Amino acid sequence: MTYKNITTFASVVAFVFALGFILMPAQLTSYYNVTLNEGGILIGQLFGASLLGFGVLNWFGRHFSDDQARQGLVNANLVGDAVGFIFALLGQLNGVGGVNSLGWSTVVLYLILAAGFAYLRFMGK
Repeated sequence: MTYKNITTFASVVAFVFALGFILMPAQLTSYYNVTLNEGGILIGQLFGASLLGFGVLNWFGRHFSDDQARQGLVNANLVGDAVGFIFALLGQLNGVGGVNSLGWSTVVLYLILAAGFAYLRFMGK
């Protein structure tokens, strides 16, 4: 796993979910058996905006040559993905909101991303 591969993967994942949450949050969450009201739609769109920002950061950050800039990008992603993994896992284990088994894909995706950035943080060059 290289820095460029992990940041590219993270940016593509972020872009895909960002577009879904920005353009069609209610439809996207319905796949998980979650229904959003108007407030939930707004929160979903705001989440999508944040994902879009991380997608752009990771996309352009793929080419960072400065070690401090790379480390900052890796640390931010690691923290966000690790916390996301914890909450996604707890949500699935506790059956929060009737989220169906597709919710496990979110757990796995956060785990993959957190593991990739942990690798870069603690074992990568």
